[in-house]
Amino acid sequence: MPFYFSLRYDFGPEESRRTAAKLLALRQQIRKKIQPRTATDTFLLATWNIRDFDSNKFGHGPRLKESFFYIAEIIAAFDMVALQEVNEDLTALKTVMSILGDDWDYIATDMTVGRSGNRERMAFVYDMRKVRFRKIAGEIVLSKSHLIGDDHQFARTPFLVAFQSGWFVFMICTVHIYYGDDSGELLARRIEEIDRIAAFVSERANDEEANYIVLGDFNIVKPEHETMAALRRHGFIIPEGLATVPSNVKRNRFYDQIAFKGRAGQLQFGGHAGVFDFFQTLFTSEDAATYLALIEKSDRLELDDNSQPLLSDKNVRYYLDTWRTFQMSDHLPMWVELKIDFSDEYLGDIVTPSFAPKPPHPLSFSIPELRD
Repeated sequence: MPFYFSLRYDFGPEESRRTAAKLLALRQQIRKKIQPRTATDTFLLATWNIRDFDSNKFGHGPRLKESFFYIAEIIAAFDMVALQEVNEDLTALKTVMSILGDDWDYIATDMTVGRSGNRERMAFVYDMRKVRFRKIAGEIVLSKSHLIGDDHQFARTPFLVAFQSGWFVFMICTVHIYYGDDSGELLARRIEEIDRIAAFVSERANDEEANYIVLGDFNIVKPEHETMAALRRHGFIIPEGLATVPSNVKRNRFYDQIAFKGRAGQLQFGGHAGVFDFFQTLFTSEDAATYLALIEKSDRLELDDNSQPLLSDKNVRYYLDTWRTFQMSDHLPMWVELKIDFSDEYLGDIVTPSFAPKPPHPLSFSIPELRD
């Protein structure tokens, strides 16, 4: 669990009480909506585009101190989280890591330069008590014959890393796919980026005795769109429930996804998955008056005669639609539960060796209990 020590000493009394009360509510929501972590049976994996973390280049911040505690609390609900939009300056990520404590670690990419790269990093944050880094990591660069469109590499370099949790050994690739536009050549580039990364990882999965996971912000338009088809056509299995669940705050976009290509018997769904809507608890509409008073750039707000923000429709809309998404994110964490204890199968095979070909892996991703 995260460390709350500084809430007593680094926060003012009102801020401390508010943050502690919100953390209690958030923890209760997590218990209701996210499957509990286990010591050895299951692996909870999430992906989260954590908006502009944390350059404040758009001027809607900076993030409040309390926001880092909420982010850490959400990450701590999982065994591993793939993060996108981590800034060049890692101060914000290191702040979250200090709240998570010494049992947690991260591995991140170098920043991606260029206009499309936006000087972003991608990172895996993981609990070392549950997940082991297997000393293999690399950013994916395409060969000349596989470049995208007019000789493009990926706008943001995908990150492929080897990990192990329990019996489950896996290669995991996180992406933040180029957005471009809703139509024309720029949409075609987005589709081609998805196709290229899916083809690259699929080829690796076919050649190696490993399980492969691709996850992150694919900027998928909708389940039936070519952006999703580009991922499916290379043999990746996408959880039926997750493929049709919007992952943005407004719940009208399907940008994020988790897809799998694994070895027979080694990739087993644990029965639970979903997206987690933290704004049901944090920075709610009822909190508008409190946080409007804390917004630093008051020139964005309608003010009264005393230069204090009004509780007007315009101000509340800015708070809900924009400001709070730069405190947390405009994306929701998407997660899935996998089984990682294959002890019974291993022992059973010793007792009764099976020389028949193994059946297809039991990755039946219909979601019996999707939690949004």
